[in-house]
Amino acid sequence: MESQSLHLVSAVLFAAALLHTFATKLFEMLAHRHPRHAGLFHLLGEVEVVFGFWALVLVMVMAVMVDGRTAVEYAESRQYTEPLFVFVIMVVAASRPVLDVVRRGIFSVAGLLPGRAAVTRVWLGLAMVPLLGSLITEPAAMTLAALLLAPQIFRQGIPERLKYAALGVLFVNVSIGGTLTSYAAPPVLMVASVWSWDTTFMARTFGLSTGIAVLVNASAITFLLSKHVTDAGSTAQPLPAPIPLLVSAIHLAFLAAVVAFAHHPVVFLGLFLFFLGFTQAYERHQDPLVLKEGLLVGFFLAGLVVLGGMQRWWVQPIISGLQPLQLFFGTLGLTAITDNAALTYLGSLIEGMSDDAKYMLVAGAVAGGGLTVIANAPNPAGVALLRRGFDDESIGAGNLFLGALPPTLVAAAAFLII
Repeated sequence: MESQSLHLVSAVLFAAALLHTFATKLFEMLAHRHPRHAGLFHLLGEVEVVFGFWALVLVMVMAVMVDGRTAVEYAESRQYTEPLFVFVIMVVAASRPVLDVVRRGIFSVAGLLPGRAAVTRVWLGLAMVPLLGSLITEPAAMTLAALLLAPQIFRQGIPERLKYAALGVLFVNVSIGGTLTSYAAPPVLMVASVWSWDTTFMARTFGLSTGIAVLVNASAITFLLSKHVTDAGSTAQPLPAPIPLLVSAIHLAFLAAVVAFAHHPVVFLGLFLFFLGFTQAYERHQDPLVLKEGLLVGFFLAGLVVLGGMQRWWVQPIISGLQPLQLFFGTLGLTAITDNAALTYLGSLIEGMSDDAKYMLVAGAVAGGGLTVIANAPNPAGVALLRRGFDDESIGAGNLFLGALPPTLVAAAAFLII
């Protein structure tokens, strides 16, 4: 199965998937021009569908070039724990009781800080919540931040360029904000056990750089947004009636349990089924669960797992042939076209890496985690929850890259200098 021709075909299909992510707005335009096939074009215009679609193409091509049994065996050999986990944690974190607890916490902290409360809440959503990802995992932090910030800055009335700039900051801050522990950021998780990086090591090695970069990025974009953020609309309304403490506590317990068993899909999927039953039993305290968005994100990540599994033949030689500083910039650039967890996993397979090279590999991977939708596992969740606030209800890959470039440079500078 690992033939040279199949390798080349897989690389071509991977490149096609990357180009497809940049062409989603084109498919939306085609849907308006050709209403007979609007459904198909709308489907292909969903960025969360892209990698799942091309993964299906890869499996079909593999079946033709080799045989059907080999294609099925390859698909079954992939590790789908991360897509499943992201789906479950998105739904649990986006539930009304969990969101209510975090929202009330932000309102309380904002009331203690100087400045306009609405602007302070934006700053907290872009700074505090991403750092919270080191405890509750990055996908959960992305979900909470997206839902909290959507009515404030990802809405009509905010200039499109500022929305993309804010989205870039959110993606970069979430990517680096999970580096304070050894389990919350997917690219760190891939190397933590292999290199014996525990939470103490992560906090000591990445803590100061991460904190400074997150605060600088959040402060800069909040300053640019400040004149557009008002207390009108949802931010001025009083908080809804509090949810019973016991219900909130049970939701938080489900969240904590899913995080604790993040590497055991049988356990966290079982917990998720109990969670669904509980939400039905106390439906009056719930909003509609984000099941559709979560499934689309899981489909996207599963497709990336299938397509990415065939790219090792060209990615790993690039990583293994670089010196530490070259490795930092090389990984940062490669992260824009492949998942940063995949890069660090491939790096962990290299024998005899120096401590400097290990740091540069992970630092580059997390610093570049906001440049594209595929750069970091939580990014598709942010796209799924926030795209309705953008023109045409879609997020352009090129605009996202430009919006994420400044905070990426800030993160890179922090990791290299501090």
